[in-house]
Amino acid sequence: MKVFQIRQPDEKITTALKHKISNLTKPKGSLGVLETLAEQIGLIQQTTSPSLCRPHNVIFAGDHGIVAEGVSLSPKEVTWQQISNFLEGGAGINFFCRQHGFQLQIVDAGVDFDFPEGKGIIDKKIRKSTRNYRHEAAMTREEMHLCLERGAEVVREIAATGCNVISFGEMGIGNTSSSSLWMTCFTQIPLEKCIGAGSGLDTDGIRHKCTVLKDALNNYTGDFSDESVMAYFGGYEMVMAVGAMCQAAELNMILLIDGFIMTNCILAASRFYPDILAYAIFGHCGDEAGHQLLLERLKARPLLHLDLRLGEGTGAICAYPIVDSAVRMINEMKTFEEGKVTKYF
Repeated sequence: MKVFQIRQPDEKITTALKHKISNLTKPKGSLGVLETLAEQIGLIQQTTSPSLCRPHNVIFAGDHGIVAEGVSLSPKEVTWQQISNFLEGGAGINFFCRQHGFQLQIVDAGVDFDFPEGKGIIDKKIRKSTRNYRHEAAMTREEMHLCLERGAEVVREIAATGCNVISFGEMGIGNTSSSSLWMTCFTQIPLEKCIGAGSGLDTDGIRHKCTVLKDALNNYTGDFSDESVMAYFGGYEMVMAVGAMCQAAELNMILLIDGFIMTNCILAASRFYPDILAYAIFGHCGDEAGHQLLLERLKARPLLHLDLRLGEGTGAICAYPIVDSAVRMINEMKTFEEGKVTKYF
């Protein structure tokens, strides 16, 4: 399995960061979460003057064999159709990227479709869809390892452009089912609390989804090791995102984490590299059942609560202006001494 060098940022600079933030022309702590974010970003970058450069959003896309069991309201072909929509600029993620200056990258990790060349898709396809894990492992260990490496390759190429802040999104009908299974296996939270409506299932649909996923767990032949769970129940796009997140943390990049699926990916990454969480900023708490429980388990404080559940990276980018404000605060506000203001606390 690919090994990443992910270390907790050196905390020696923390005193200098706190001193600078506390001496800006404001009451101590009065900018709340912005102060916390500024300290975190300064710690990641090891500077009291952090910066945000060339932000990117990467969407990993893949199909899931479990869709054959009727666990999603949306048919499988929506995966490739929505990718075509991304390429034409007509999806939710497109307007967020335009609004906030993000470069959008689309990665085919395992879509059951042949995309024509020259459309701007990064081809990292492992296979056309995972297998149906109700009956067998979604992927082989070899495929999982290849996913991790290819996800890392994507991030290395992006980092080479000067990017130091990256958000992650996904497109894959059925991936809330895979995420629910990762969540229950990695956290021991009961499966029923990890399952939600996905793309819009009603009560009966959720009940059926729960039955199918319970059956998949009962038929699981692995040893419940982290590596086994990730391969048996994962999606190619999800494991590729895990590799991308790990590579980004190794390169000291800021990771913007989106909704339920991407939060499960950072959960999976943290099982192997707990220090990766020091690099993660959680954009929002979504409307998918289980997301709040998962954030609580990770001791994560999401920036927004807007009942979002679109995925694609939309919640992460929607929160980006708050991150930008934190960096502007520490760089653009004067200290009491610089502003010739009497320190009033």
